[in-house]
Amino acid sequence: MLLGVIADDFTGATDIAGFLVENGMRTVQLNGIPKEEIDVNADAVVISLKSRSCPVDEAINDSVAALKWLQVNGCQQFYFKYCSTFDSTAEGNIGPVTDALLAELDEEFTIVCPALPVNGRTVYNGHLFVFQDLLSDSGMRNHPVTPMIDSSLIRMMDAQSQGTSGLINFQVIERGSQAVTECFEELKLQGNRYAVVDAFNADHLVTLGQAAKSLKLVTGGSGLASGIARNWVEHLEDQSDAKQAGSPAKAPTVVFSGSCSVMTNRQVAVYKEKAPHFAIDVNACLTNEEYSNQVFDWVMTNIGSEFAPLVYATADATALKAIQQEFGAQASSHAVEQFFRKLAIKLEQHGVKNFIVAGGETSGVVTQSLAVKGFHIGPQIAPGVPWVKSVEGDLSLALKSGNFGDENFFAKAQSFFA
Repeated sequence: MLLGVIADDFTGATDIAGFLVENGMRTVQLNGIPKEEIDVNADAVVISLKSRSCPVDEAINDSVAALKWLQVNGCQQFYFKYCSTFDSTAEGNIGPVTDALLAELDEEFTIVCPALPVNGRTVYNGHLFVFQDLLSDSGMRNHPVTPMIDSSLIRMMDAQSQGTSGLINFQVIERGSQAVTECFEELKLQGNRYAVVDAFNADHLVTLGQAAKSLKLVTGGSGLASGIARNWVEHLEDQSDAKQAGSPAKAPTVVFSGSCSVMTNRQVAVYKEKAPHFAIDVNACLTNEEYSNQVFDWVMTNIGSEFAPLVYATADATALKAIQQEFGAQASSHAVEQFFRKLAIKLEQHGVKNFIVAGGETSGVVTQSLAVKGFHIGPQIAPGVPWVKSVEGDLSLALKSGNFGDENFFAKAQSFFA
């Protein structure tokens, strides 16, 4: 095992796993830390956690436990993967988990690199952009769990961590990996614990990957994975068989959408024009124990449609705010998650084999409820969103972070069925 990835949510895990496979690494994704012996024949293993927005202590404990499992299994380098929009608050969880992993590895320095230029997430002079907008001016400003009201990665990291951050700007990066490595040393001498790095094109990520070869721990979004994978090129073999193992088959399919991101709202609106669709009633989720059974009946009635039926809790910022004010943010979120959990279990029991899921939290709930231990990584539907297939069965899932994919994502995912 060359590379071990600790991902803070399920869609983030499939995101980076897809990029690793595309760049030549045989990759297996495990859903949580294995509780029993498991034979993993892979260059890279991605452990998906549900630690992005849970209590800080829980995120630290789960992440350190994942690290220890990877160490026991001979992993050589470690990667803490978080969202390309740096989803966190002033309390964490990115900073505290990074500090805990550094301490466990007895290391004192790492990089902070959320950039994913292919999906419009870029870093310029230490500020994170979503396409042309600063992060704080994007739709992430209204995120219901981690509202992003600052765009400075240095300020955000320093607010939630034990150390200080220095900047490696694009001028240094464009001088090559040796210049970046020398800047690492300068920042360490200045007492910094983290290097926030600019990156707004693929070449920057390749250079940063080369420079990070000497680091025991790297942190970032999935974009840096392409650069990191190239460091292991002499150890890698052809990936065509691995991709085939993760490809979905034509079978009963359902689409779940729990994300309220700007792009997911657009994807839902486009898909509703061509597919059967059902909007979740939050009040019914809270008060009606039979609600998931009622929606199950609707899904099964529409399962033979040309396009898979859509069940969605997606709402725009105004509607989401009204829901949270009426029912409470935590209570409404929990109720919707439990609804998806019950519905997924019953649909799988009645023959649904393919699940297309939008939203990190929803993806985590669905994957856990289906008791999938791990995935083979298949072809990418969109950058950072591969089809994955359960290692122990015939379930296929497409787990999409909120803002990933284009407007036709849900229909495009179904075009991969063999």
